[in-house]
Amino acid sequence: MEHKIKVSELQERIENLKYCDTVFLSGTVYTARDAAHKKLLELINNNKPLPFSLENAVIYYAGPTETPNNLVIGSCGPTTSKRMDSFSPTLYDKGVIATIGKGERNQEVINSIIKNKAIYFCAIGGAGAIAAKHIVANEVVAFKELGCESIKKLEFKDFPLIVGIDCFGNNIFKK
Repeated sequence: MEHKIKVSELQERIENLKYCDTVFLSGTVYTARDAAHKKLLELINNNKPLPFSLENAVIYYAGPTETPNNLVIGSCGPTTSKRMDSFSPTLYDKGVIATIGKGERNQEVINSIIKNKAIYFCAIGGAGAIAAKHIVANEVVAFKELGCESIKKLEFKDFPLIVGIDCFGNNIFKK
């Protein structure tokens, strides 16, 4: 099934999204990879302010390439999600409603998705230049020193995704 969804509608529509559904997502999404996740968890563990609210946030596991002149962003494809598995349950517990990446997740992450009524979307790997065409705004909001792995606030416009793990734990990775 296909769905056009705004990030702001995700919470109210999440139970209607089933694994394998196609979603065209629009709205604010934040990038974060390994190094940024480590810094976010340090802030959380030390009760320090975060660079953005995790409440109903969507995190895209991506480290966009340098932005060419006259474009909003460089190539912006997903990175392997399992590298964020040790961080993800804490972020879901703190309010993250969805993550976007590629590849399967471990059972602890699946359990956290179920517990928090969250979701995991898969983006198509190897198509970062095409994905970038669905990003209409890009701003570094934290950890600029990390370069491509800094946290960026992106605005998606009909960004194509597949529901990899729905809020009930059903997933496309079952063997």
